[in-house]
Amino acid sequence: MEIAEFYLKEKLDAELAKLPPAKMVYAVSNDFTPEGSHRPPKTPRPVHILKRGDINKPLAEAKPGAFTCISELPSRFNLAESGSEVARRAALAKWLTDDKHPLTWRSIVNRAWHYHFGKGIVDTPNDFGKMGGAPSHPELLDYLATTFRDEGQSLKKLHRLIVTSSTYRQVSTHNPANAKVDADNRYLWRMNRNRLDAEETRDSILLVSDRLDRKRGGPSDQQFAMRPGIHVTPIVQYLPFNWDGPEGHRRSIYRFIFRTLPDPFVACLDGADASQPTPVRNTSITPLQALALMNNEFVLVHSKAFAQALEKATTDRDKQIALAVEKVWGRPPTKDERDEMKAYVGKHGLANLCRLLFNSNEFLFVN
Repeated sequence: MEIAEFYLKEKLDAELAKLPPAKMVYAVSNDFTPEGSHRPPKTPRPVHILKRGDINKPLAEAKPGAFTCISELPSRFNLAESGSEVARRAALAKWLTDDKHPLTWRSIVNRAWHYHFGKGIVDTPNDFGKMGGAPSHPELLDYLATTFRDEGQSLKKLHRLIVTSSTYRQVSTHNPANAKVDADNRYLWRMNRNRLDAEETRDSILLVSDRLDRKRGGPSDQQFAMRPGIHVTPIVQYLPFNWDGPEGHRRSIYRFIFRTLPDPFVACLDGADASQPTPVRNTSITPLQALALMNNEFVLVHSKAFAQALEKATTDRDKQIALAVEKVWGRPPTKDERDEMKAYVGKHGLANLCRLLFNSNEFLFVN
């Protein structure tokens, strides 16, 4: 054994000696000495305009300022030559929130409108420029912007103004004549039927099954199993996670989001990609979503928990079904619905009925 070991070592050394000499390899490292102090300097360093972007061809020094295309406001900040970084940031903040700024207030109210109606007055919330969409109701946008700006800048008042309007309180009933003229409902002749987004669906399932943890604040919860990987990126697995544990009951806002490895259940329901900006989420209806809502471990566990809560509440099957429908749909079931559900429960069990209710349009869509 020792002779064979010695022979292999000698042979490997001889083979390695035949290889060409190693070349220099440049790699990124975080082990370096930073230039200057860790703290930013009190006086910002000068920044020059570069000819064609060439750092070796500096032109005039760039002074603190903003866009010249907004004529209502000065494009240059009135600061001392040796102005501090704090003063520059404060000047930019004041410029953005100036009463004469034409975009700030419109942008805020448009974003609120977008969340209430599913589409903003300007349907590109992050782009009010020429490449973005034109406002469908420009006078309404100006009215909301000036009202919000001049009446205390209260988001609560803005929401109240929108949700108490006759436009918001419309039903979502289809009208063939109106649809022929405005199929996209751009002019809001009815209310849009908005589907719950991924986080709302998840939190609603937790709420209905009496498992939603309403605790506020604190660190986020990792709703996946994680172990070290070969390199820097760890191995993240969502299937082995225990949804019966308390970490799985927190509201979606407290989920730890692994930017490069999204939760498949949330991603399937059009959850936002955390690796890039998402001003407007996609809203799709696919067979994969129905399959996820029937077979995903999160839904299975909480459907079972919902069924157990119903069985604890009453032993009467009709009352169990009525209570389930009222909690999920917000209304009592009709006689035909109750009879069909009772037959289904007798064949497949109460937990499977809960899964069906979670997959229904009345649960997933807001009328």
